[in-house]
Amino acid sequence: MTGSPRALHLAAAIDGAGAHPAAWRAAGTSTRRLCTADHYVRLALEAERGRLDFVTLDDALAPATGSAGSPRARLDAVLTLARVAPLTSGIGLVPTVTTTHTEPFHVSKAVATLDYVSAGRAGWRFAVSGTAAEARHIGRRGLAAPEELWAEAAAVADVVARLWDSWEDDAEIRDTASGRFIDREKLHYVDFTGPGWTVKGPSITPRPPQGHPLVVARADSAPALRAAARHADVIVIAAAGLADARSGRAEVRTAVAAAGRAPDEVAVLADTTVLLAADPPTARERRTRLDELAGPAAPRLDFVGTPADLADRIARWAAADAADGFLIRPAVLPTDLTAFVDEVVPRLRDQGLFRPEYTADTLRGHFGLPRPANRYASA
Repeated sequence: MTGSPRALHLAAAIDGAGAHPAAWRAAGTSTRRLCTADHYVRLALEAERGRLDFVTLDDALAPATGSAGSPRARLDAVLTLARVAPLTSGIGLVPTVTTTHTEPFHVSKAVATLDYVSAGRAGWRFAVSGTAAEARHIGRRGLAAPEELWAEAAAVADVVARLWDSWEDDAEIRDTASGRFIDREKLHYVDFTGPGWTVKGPSITPRPPQGHPLVVARADSAPALRAAARHADVIVIAAAGLADARSGRAEVRTAVAAAGRAPDEVAVLADTTVLLAADPPTARERRTRLDELAGPAAPRLDFVGTPADLADRIARWAAADAADGFLIRPAVLPTDLTAFVDEVVPRLRDQGLFRPEYTADTLRGHFGLPRPANRYASA
């Protein structure tokens, strides 16, 4: 690399017992333990110890899948991270929120509440529900095509931000003399029409501390990329190798520009499932044991090796403009998260690729994003 290295963004997934479907068997973690707030608090604090930008917690309208394809229990991601929020201080909190079969008004209120209880560290990843089984769980409508689902997700992201803006920042006046709590002139109807629903507004929750909590999206398909390019602040891509990551990041930046936005304002993170050990043979042995426990459900792991080799890989990808950062998915929690924090992050810091401390108080601030102006407020 020439000149000063570009600072990276790092995030971690804290889903269940880890990204590998046999992780709960390897770690000896009971389902009961995975359904406690303490489990997720400890994982978030571990990521915060490394000064990572944020943690993600997945969610869906279907159960997670364990070894041998067996279903696993799942907690509500927004509610779980709302419990994590007051026990952390710097880490961003990004739950997955399904936009299919859910009410945009409720989504807006839930994410705004998370932003309040975290003092400005909330984000959300919008996702869709694309199976008939999930549609039957809710029972309101049938299965829709991916194009329709992602068009709706984009509409939800749009109206959610409008609902956040439906309160001006100084709408609460709390005038004890007159008994006026709100200046009604500073509350706004959004009057939004989406695919199959309408939202009048205003919200019943004041504008969040960040104005707009950070929006994260995955770009796993063309319809998903179109929705992400219009609304996401952070876009996560899957990449099998360096060349794949470079082309994926370039494709995202092109789509963002086509949506009328500045590509440099959107960070592209490479989704990376990692299994770490002190030496390569031990890493391969760990992987073999996990795959044997998982059976046919054994997944592809993006990286199996030592912390030093992972740090080198991350540095190479950063130097090649293959990613603005990485979403790390530890194969087994907390084992691989702890190894990443203790042994990979310090190596990246030594190369000037990652900050030693938080330099901002909000999740938007971690990404250098300003607090957006309210679209309804008069100049």
